[in-house]
Amino acid sequence: MEIAVLALGCFWGPEIKFSKIDGILKTEVGYCGGNSSITTYKEVCTGNTNHAEVVKLDFDEKIISYEKILKIFFQIHDPTTLNSQGPDFGTQYRSEIFYLNDNQKMIAEKVLNEVNERLSGKVVTKISLLKNYCPAEEYHQKYLEKR
Repeated sequence: MEIAVLALGCFWGPEIKFSKIDGILKTEVGYCGGNSSITTYKEVCTGNTNHAEVVKLDFDEKIISYEKILKIFFQIHDPTTLNSQGPDFGTQYRSEIFYLNDNQKMIAEKVLNEVNERLSGKVVTKISLLKNYCPAEEYHQKYLEKR
């Protein structure tokens, strides 16, 4: 089993979209990339923690590759809008790929470069080493499924 951690706006929509893809074994929403390993939704919303809302994916690489997951990532959000997706604005809604190892970093750079070329250099997605991930509060997990 492998893990992917992706920031692409509000985490509720991406969580439900990825959960329906064959090979994604588990989804969890959380916060990543900030100043502390522990934070809350209320703190993240202030814009002072440097965390992004993320979806953490546990996946079976025999069924779906990391590269395929990243291609889906770029299809289901707008990687050309800085710190926003749709009606959501703030650094917590940025587009960012958090890699766990050098292989993921290499694949992320390859896919980002391909997308950036196709979008005339307008991609603002960042690629960063996973830092200070923490799960979101329980009420955020599977939020759209619960409604």
